[in-house]
Amino acid sequence: MNKERVVEILDSPDMIKVTYKGKPVFIQQVDQDVEKARVFPMDEPENQFDVEVISLQEH
Repeated sequence: MNKERVVEILDSPDMIKVTYKGKPVFIQQVDQDVEKARVFPMDEPENQFDVEVISLQEH
């Protein structure tokens, strides 16, 4: 996924399914300068981590 699409998903009022390594995640924020996103697994909101936006997949 590209950073522009991640920003669109963040701004969307709809819940858009996104996965990281096959696991559903929620995108909290994106750092467009380094093209990384702060995410957490849908079933583990306490487990936040940063990933490269290209590693996210939209479904």
